Amino acid sequence: MDLAVSKEERNWGMGAHLSALLGYPIPIFGWLIGPLVVWQMKKGLPFVEDQAKEALNFQMTVVLIAFVSLLTLVLGIGYVSLAVIGIYDLVFIIIAAVKASEGGKYRYPFTLRMLK
Repeated sequence: MDLAVSKEERNWGMGAHLSALLGYPIPIFGWLIGPLVVWQMKKGLPFVEDQAKEALNFQMTVVLIAFVSLLTLVLGIGYVSLAVIGIYDLVFIIIAAVKASEGGKYRYPFTLRMLK
């Protein structure tokens, strides 16, 4: 745990990751809205800003991969890849939220970092 990161920052960082779960009841844009809102609201807090951008980058990557998988539904492989992507997304959101709640900066694997 990084003692320089306040409890409030850790909570907002965790919230940035967990807010991506909105994508399950609100498909496509739900995954992006939560981290984007947290990032815009808490731009002055470096830890929160970093974690919100990381969550947003990961969710943009997931949406991009899901879109490609949707295109492959005709071939039959899209069903499997969409299920794998859903599980992958859920697992790594939880891991990132736990890490952020401990004050650690989490980096999602296999993520296109479009926002720096």
